[in-house]
Amino acid sequence: MKIPLQITFRDMDASDAIETAIREKAAKLEQFSEIMSCRVVVQMINKHQQKGTMYKVSIDITLPSAEIVVSRDHGVDHSHEDVYVAIRDSFDAARRQLQDHQRISHQKVKQHEAPPHGKVTEIFPQAGYGTITSSDGREIYFHQNSVLSDAFSQLEVGDEVRFAEEQGDDGPQASTVQPVGKHHIVG
Repeated sequence: MKIPLQITFRDMDASDAIETAIREKAAKLEQFSEIMSCRVVVQMINKHQQKGTMYKVSIDITLPSAEIVVSRDHGVDHSHEDVYVAIRDSFDAARRQLQDHQRISHQKVKQHEAPPHGKVTEIFPQAGYGTITSSDGREIYFHQNSVLSDAFSQLEVGDEVRFAEEQGDDGPQASTVQPVGKHHIVG
């Protein structure tokens, strides 16, 4: 960390044991990202209508390109009557956020590609097949049985379709063809 870890205790006395636990958890977070600063607030919350004292642990982490904040009310989660459980849960949430940030910043987020699409360029209704010109200009053969929802008879030259391509005996062919209708395809 560029700036030393800051630990604040609210409505309770400072504790060396709690500080040690927080320092250990904070040190483990550095394996996920470069941390510029980390501020941790441990607060004792007395709730009048329930027995026991609850703890809330807030964490504010500054990264070179973002800020991660973990601050949530654990409600009536009685496990947070133990300060160490509250610390663990908050640092687990911070770790998950750091991992998500790392995946996004390294572009390891799964991208869904738009399915191949094109326009029907030829139809031979009596023979039961046609061709599609794909968006990249290739000609793809399709058979009437590959058209979803029995829509072969409704296809016309110029209709936009999505398709799944495979290699056939005589070149590329569509294993499934789905008419797009009035929806616009992005891609």
